[in-house]
Amino acid sequence: MLLRVLGALILIAVLAIAVFVFLTRSGAPDQPAADLPTGADRFVEAAGQSWRVREDGPAGAPALVLIHGFSHSLETWDLWAEDLSRDYRVIRFDLPGHGLSGAREDGAYSVADTVAQVAALLDAAAPERFVLGGSSLGGLVSWRYAADHPERVEGLVLVSPGGYPIHGVTDDPAPIPLPVRLYLNTAPEVGVRAATRSLYADPAKVTDEQVARIRAMMTAPGVQNALLARLEQFTLPDPEPDLARVTAPALLLWGAADVMVPAAHASRFEAAMPDARVVILENAGHMPMEEAPEDSLMVVRNFLAGLAGGQQD
Repeated sequence: MLLRVLGALILIAVLAIAVFVFLTRSGAPDQPAADLPTGADRFVEAAGQSWRVREDGPAGAPALVLIHGFSHSLETWDLWAEDLSRDYRVIRFDLPGHGLSGAREDGAYSVADTVAQVAALLDAAAPERFVLGGSSLGGLVSWRYAADHPERVEGLVLVSPGGYPIHGVTDDPAPIPLPVRLYLNTAPEVGVRAATRSLYADPAKVTDEQVARIRAMMTAPGVQNALLARLEQFTLPDPEPDLARVTAPALLLWGAADVMVPAAHASRFEAAMPDARVVILENAGHMPMEEAPEDSLMVVRNFLAGLAGGQQD
């Protein structure tokens, strides 16, 4: 899903810069993420690997599980978790080949593999019932998990979820352009900044701290090769037969300025799913939980309150 946009961004940043960084390997931290975990993190063994998991909020509160998108980490949910953990048990984790969960020895990064791996983690780390949320790739994994495990999922919060074929990705993976390979192999600061800014309606909201954190996670041991392997295995077959199996009430949250997964996809999801509602935020791009936390949280809290009351407002 990221191929065209990332390729264009790196070309804008000038391919020569990426080539130079690739050849010299300068500027990449030796231990980029060694000090990033906090006391709230723990590591859980599931599906043949160790996962970084973070929980916030009261242990006995209703559970909300959040899954990040491609090349990101559990920190993408920080602003939501800070607010929602007052009333919910918020559980988030780094996907395989992302952040501090580390790469998989078996190299299994297809969407189907990831859904099965997440299912094993949730068996180990989540309560019997929970609301499941995900952004982009995490949204794709979330609704596919919900289709296979309806007994576990009380509701879905899908932020710009993947699903429909886009940017040349269909039943088969799309070729990975050289600029994208260079970007993922080097994570140059200029490229990470440009890529992150492209996901926002207002690029000025991207901070130096965000760029440094994303770059650190992208250059954690094994992550760069894992991200490439995931793209090489990434497919988007027709989702509608599986979307029709998603029985949980779903909130589809999109930014109107999303250039990665266009907001026009929202109506297609809504039509294909048995119980879905769409909210489009005019002041946001692909990452409304980061760019417009107050507006997106208001929508999410209203949806969660509706689930608790047995109806959606």
